[in-house]
Amino acid sequence: MNYGIVLKLTGKLLLLEALVMVLPLGISLVYGQKDAVAFIISIACTALFGFILSRFSNKKTQIKIRDSLAIVSLVWILYSLFGSLPFLFSGSINSLVDAFFETVSGFTTTGSTILTDIESLPKGILFWRSLTIWLGGMGILVFTVAVFPALGMGGYQIFKAESPGPTTEKIAPKIQDTARILYTTYFGITLLEIILLLLGGMNLFDALIHSFGTVGTGGYSNRNLSIGAYNSTYINLVIAVFMVLSGINFSLYYSLFKGRWKDILQNSELRLYLGIIAVSVILIAVDINQHVFRNIFKSLEQSFFQVGSIISTTGYSTVDFDKWSTFSKGILFTLMFVGGCAGSTSGSIKNIRILVIFKMIGREFKKTIHPKAVVPIKVGTRTLPQDTVASISSFVMLFIIIFVIGTLLVSLEGVDLVTAATATAATLGNIGPGLGMVGPSCNFAFFSSGTKLILSALMLLGRLELFTLILLFSRRTWTDEV
Repeated sequence: MNYGIVLKLTGKLLLLEALVMVLPLGISLVYGQKDAVAFIISIACTALFGFILSRFSNKKTQIKIRDSLAIVSLVWILYSLFGSLPFLFSGSINSLVDAFFETVSGFTTTGSTILTDIESLPKGILFWRSLTIWLGGMGILVFTVAVFPALGMGGYQIFKAESPGPTTEKIAPKIQDTARILYTTYFGITLLEIILLLLGGMNLFDALIHSFGTVGTGGYSNRNLSIGAYNSTYINLVIAVFMVLSGINFSLYYSLFKGRWKDILQNSELRLYLGIIAVSVILIAVDINQHVFRNIFKSLEQSFFQVGSIISTTGYSTVDFDKWSTFSKGILFTLMFVGGCAGSTSGSIKNIRILVIFKMIGREFKKTIHPKAVVPIKVGTRTLPQDTVASISSFVMLFIIIFVIGTLLVSLEGVDLVTAATATAATLGNIGPGLGMVGPSCNFAFFSSGTKLILSALMLLGRLELFTLILLFSRRTWTDEV
């Protein structure tokens, strides 16, 4: 392990976080609110610690696999820790554990919250809260590679360790160019949604907050009733469409820009993702039309919004879907384990892994009939290497194991099984709301500090695709034996 480069780059990235905090500081000053002092102190603390770490010397400049795993994990933990300072210094949140939970939830694009009266928060805090989602959506280090290659972290290993999905595609020959293309696309989609929300009657501040939350698939709102506060079909549909779009592999938008329609139309993961959405929307719409709304158009609107919110792991809500029938809630609970596509800002298992698992099951049926047959696993026209197939199987199994253990640990709080299971699924899958006591009209404030730390760890595990964070605590990662 090259400790020098790990600490040096971590320090430089903390300096970047201090720089980013200037944006919500500006919002505080514009609105003339008292949280400006909190941001000034937070910036000073973050910059000082980052400066100290950045002074470490490194004899080697090459970033190896173990170095990248350590950098990514440490940066996400420290970003969450220092990112919680504005909440504490402003008095918006009085507990360090609660502030850490809220910040981890933002950076990991989970959207679970411990806050009960969001509308009472200062503008700068609300902006910072949503900005953490936007930064965490595409990735903190991917942003750095794209915008600040001079920091010396242009390595493919860094990009690979943070990017979601079983495989990491380079759109351009240079990883810096790939990162720039992804973030340019990310920014463009965000800007488009801001414009459309403004046309729907939102003010600029609200449009920024909800666009950050939608495209980053984090779901933080500045309204206590989330999107339901606007009571607007237009706003519901705009946000629902952008939630679905944000769950699509962002490299496909580059293919669209290049006119490579074949790449899009033949993408198996995209077809599965849109197919699951279509079937889920229809089934839930039929169900809630009979029991809730008695209006097919309203049922389709609300079904599309909640399905898009859960499968993209955004977590916005327009109604309390915890009051829907068991059938509809069962579909939404199932979607918590599906998530969006690889290479998107969504969380959970992701459609590409679901697709490969289905193909593995199909292969076993074929081999039962023809034991000697060699049946490769193909996604589209590409045959997946056995290492990739094994990695996907391991990820899905580990995800299920962590979900079971997390559910058992949360159940020690004395909550019901639905609450324990969906709280675990919502945090591990980076989704936001669950069902029961953590439903869309509730929050996570009632949990003990110990449980909140467990849920915070689950959020980080889910965002960093399990293995990255787990390996941080492996002795072999920090030795020279590997």
